Amino acid sequence: MQLPSRVNHYFCFMEVTDSLIQKLANLAKLKFNVIEKEEIKKDLQKMIQFVQKLDQVDTVGVEPLMHMGDNINIMRQDEEFDTVTREDALKNAPIHDNSFFKVPKVISREK
Repeated sequence: MQLPSRVNHYFCFMEVTDSLIQKLANLAKLKFNVIEKEEIKKDLQKMIQFVQKLDQVDTVGVEPLMHMGDNINIMRQDEEFDTVTREDALKNAPIHDNSFFKVPKVISREK
């Protein structure tokens, strides 16, 4: 394998703003007070600085790591074993029909 003659750098120029924190909170369906938002903002800035620091590492001549070990795709034979019947699985469920567990709705759509 021939290594590239130049070093590829990944530059992460990302500014952590209050609007970014709010957008992430909305996407994650989380709510933060002002103090928590400031702490999250500082933590995200530290993470970005860490990624930028990684860009300073000289990787010329270093082959890419494809696997953590020498063993690749170790397969085993499937084994049959006793399973729980549907009736046994449902017998202690507080709410169920004859086929499925019934649970309260946990996701709502905001409009």
